Amino acid sequence: MSRKRIINVLLKEWQFLFTDINSVLLVTLVPLLIVGQLILYVWLGATFAGESALNINIFQNALANLQSATPTVAALSGSEQFQVLLLSQFNLFMLLIPLMIAVSVATFSIVDEKLSGSLEALLATPVKTWELLLGKALAGAIPALMVTWICAGVFLLAVAIMGWGYLLGMVVTPVWFISLFLFTPAVTVLSFLLGVIGSSRARDAKGAQNLVVFVVLPVLALITIQVTGIIWFTTLSALLLALGIVLADVIVLRIAVRLFQRESIIVQWR
Repeated sequence: MSRKRIINVLLKEWQFLFTDINSVLLVTLVPLLIVGQLILYVWLGATFAGESALNINIFQNALANLQSATPTVAALSGSEQFQVLLLSQFNLFMLLIPLMIAVSVATFSIVDEKLSGSLEALLATPVKTWELLLGKALAGAIPALMVTWICAGVFLLAVAIMGWGYLLGMVVTPVWFISLFLFTPAVTVLSFLLGVIGSSRARDAKGAQNLVVFVVLPVLALITIQVTGIIWFTTLSALLLALGIVLADVIVLRIAVRLFQRESIIVQWR
């Protein structure tokens, strides 16, 4: 019964999501722009910085970490090493796709229903609070995750078309797969759960969006500390981080249920 109710919430949310042109453009156009931006950065870096960028201290630390993790990189030219370093940031950079979608979609999921008055009817149904919140979070997380994986394929194809395909063996590593198929789903669900929490507690979408910043900032920090060589994620550290986020998802869902205050919402938003 729980699965059926969660699916019903999913279908209801998708009916709205995929009939709103702004939401459709957000889920399709914005991710492609992010991928295009990353490819542009790599091209600009390789074309105008190249080997000279490796003389910068922060990149020297990152390159040493990269060579330690992937020894074959040392056989490349300086410019190619810099390209691999930039391309290796893809797995973390892709996290921005579900985060951007969560900021704009999840934060509207409940507060809009409060304002329109449709939430009261939904809460009067047998759906449990955790089923409602999980369904709303998954309604955005699933398409965001699917689009992220599609963009990963587009990225690899674009890299190959641009003549950098021979570098992919040094970029698509076990850490890359862990990040894309475990860490990214966990962060995606977490960002949408936080968006749903913000939406359930706020009186307008702007207030709800503030909570998702708590996920955006750590992701930006992860990109920074890896590209500057402060930390380089190994297979073990990436796996542990991903499992930690999965645990955080479970904890945040429990917190979301406690904060939802179902009865008070019905009374205050009549």
